[in-house]
Amino acid sequence: MVMSEWDQLKLHLQEWVDECRGTSAAGKVAEYIPELSKAKQDMLGIHLLDSRGHSVSSGDARAGFTMQSISKVFTLILALMDHGEAAVFSKVGMEPTGDHFNSIMKLELSQPAIPFNPLINAGAIVVSSMIKGENAKEKSARILSFFRELAGNSGLDYDEQVYRSESETGHLNRSMAYFLLDKGTLGCGVEEVLDIYFRHCSIQVCCEDLARMALVLAFDGIDPLTGKTLIPRRYVQIAKTFMVTCGMYNGSGEFAIGAGLPAKSGVSGGILTLVPGRYGIGVVGPALNPKGNSIAGVQLIERLSRTFDWSLF
Repeated sequence: MVMSEWDQLKLHLQEWVDECRGTSAAGKVAEYIPELSKAKQDMLGIHLLDSRGHSVSSGDARAGFTMQSISKVFTLILALMDHGEAAVFSKVGMEPTGDHFNSIMKLELSQPAIPFNPLINAGAIVVSSMIKGENAKEKSARILSFFRELAGNSGLDYDEQVYRSESETGHLNRSMAYFLLDKGTLGCGVEEVLDIYFRHCSIQVCCEDLARMALVLAFDGIDPLTGKTLIPRRYVQIAKTFMVTCGMYNGSGEFAIGAGLPAKSGVSGGILTLVPGRYGIGVVGPALNPKGNSIAGVQLIERLSRTFDWSLF
């Protein structure tokens, strides 16, 4: 009798998590945001969810962590829903940079002075300024409400300690924002946009929340558990394309070869990924590789993708 993929996942997932957890020792927990430095080095968890609501978890899947750059995928989608493609991409580009996610170099050298893509910090700051609302509080409330709907979790909220830690130490992001304001690229003031940006980065989730959000992307904007269309299909296509080309920072090409799946990482160690038409997947592993991605999380996703031939390529 041939064992189904789902049965193999249930049987072997804990074993694979345990194998990959050991690589955490070679990584480093993010320290430039002081609150993130408190995370456990060897934490590793995963949650997979399918369209029928079946799920399997392993490791530290219930641990809470903040979305960080994973949130950029969904603020991009919300900005597209608010303004459309032409308006958004008049302010931010569509190309990978090959640089670190918080580099300011290409921003200074490019003409016109717009960020290369919406998943680097400068691009996400511009996108944050485009969310509709009268002020930072209203814009942040819309973002949080959108994230809650996608995650099917009305309890999603900010980690206030991480928010304050980011706000108090985000000097490089402030430099980018002032540069963008000077060039006329921002849609609001510096402190307003940074408040929005820091808040959506500090939304606390667990692997289950990420998997549910990823499942909506896996089914082209439809939540298969409710049948409700939450995102226009075209905007999901755009988001998934950015996830493949830019979602794992300047390690995106390597991840595309190793796993071949759309994904977005964050410096808290989270990774949101998906198998189109099949699964939403959330992973956390705070120890990062030099590219800023979860070192054990990447290995675990690559292991699963190769075992079950999930690669898109």
